[in-house]
Amino acid sequence: MSVLFKRPFRYVLIAVGVLLLTPAAMILVMRWVNPPVTAYMLRVHLESEASDNGPTIFYRWTDIDDMAACMPLAAVASEDQTFPSHHGFVWAAIGDALADNAQGGTIRGASTISQQTAKNLFLWPAKSYIRKGVEAYLTFWLEVLWPKRRILEVYLNIAQFDDRVFGVGAAAERLFGVSAGQLSTGQCARLAAVLPNPVRYSAASPGPYVQGQAAWIMRQMRQLGDGYLTETIGR
Repeated sequence: MSVLFKRPFRYVLIAVGVLLLTPAAMILVMRWVNPPVTAYMLRVHLESEASDNGPTIFYRWTDIDDMAACMPLAAVASEDQTFPSHHGFVWAAIGDALADNAQGGTIRGASTISQQTAKNLFLWPAKSYIRKGVEAYLTFWLEVLWPKRRILEVYLNIAQFDDRVFGVGAAAERLFGVSAGQLSTGQCARLAAVLPNPVRYSAASPGPYVQGQAAWIMRQMRQLGDGYLTETIGR
């Protein structure tokens, strides 16, 4: 390779390295620093700003130790029961999703709590294989740099639980009029039940779907047991 091409090639390698490692550096910092805002919050803020004079989002950070113990368990029981043992991905579920997607129709994911945390922190809501690839890269770093307990704590604080409500702390206050530490098992289950679509479903005024899902989640919680997370990730 001539000298003429060596320098531009070196710059390209440096640029690619910076692009790839910058997310890892940000994730490392957030192992100890709570995220002040996320990509999903910014999206909701921008969509709400033009039509509402009040607060565009409601977000309150709550340490996992200050949440009712039922909330982390409800989220795991509902969203990702293998969370304590996997390394960010459940390959069997991904294979099933790819097989379904190959037959056409809407692209279906197989997201773990780790993947959802990466998506909610950094990414846009579009469904595409490109976005899933970026999500997988970010998930890898989350699993490498954060303990499981931190992943679950961040997930519960940035997940959307209502139209403009993010995090268990804000959801408990806005939807039930209690602190996150005062949530009942039924309320925890209802919050977990709306996670797939918090704009369509309501934890505060649950319809038949949310009621049915909450009942199923409580059964799963009983099967897992109160000590499930304590024994696996220290909660």
